[in-house]
Amino acid sequence: MISSWPVVLRDGDVVLRPIKLRDQRAWREVNRRNRDWLRPWEATIPPPAPGGPVAHRPTYRQMVRHLRAEANAGRMLPFVIEYRGRLVGQLTVAGITWGSMCSGHVGYWVDQDVAGRGVMPTAVALAVDHCFRMVGLHRMEVCIRPENGPSRRVVEKLGFREEGLRPRYLHIDGAWRDHLVFALTAEEVPEGLLRRWHQARPAPPRPTK
Repeated sequence: MISSWPVVLRDGDVVLRPIKLRDQRAWREVNRRNRDWLRPWEATIPPPAPGGPVAHRPTYRQMVRHLRAEANAGRMLPFVIEYRGRLVGQLTVAGITWGSMCSGHVGYWVDQDVAGRGVMPTAVALAVDHCFRMVGLHRMEVCIRPENGPSRRVVEKLGFREEGLRPRYLHIDGAWRDHLVFALTAEEVPEGLLRRWHQARPAPPRPTK
């Protein structure tokens, strides 16, 4: 287990906390409402090879148990995202590799109802800062389909570098899809990614009298 896990991260109305079995009802409700919004970007299971085993999408309980086992093994940080006390999404730091690499990658989704409010950039910044400062990782990646404008805007707002294209990188929405790679290293954000985000984020409009 990573020594800094489990952990709860917070900035204003945005909270990252470990996913739990008892989140099932709220998690399913958010997924149901956002089915059409999320489907083009969701990972899918490729067809089996001739004569090979048939893989099935895990149940919620199977998913949570797998995420917990990976967290206990030090390979993953599985969070849900709360906004103003309500579960609105999921963020997972996965593929954690140590040795000479010290790297991980971030995947995320959010309720369309709160998109555009700064929830996801804040959540990503919280997770990246935790990985750099407390976990001890050196590099963080986010891989995004070129067509996924909302997700690309998240990393662009945070100042991730675009590194190039990975052709047919992941099986998404029923086919192998190209992904753009965005990355940051710890040296690029010595002041912290959350602080950078706060400095770059437009100030909210003042209420009119």
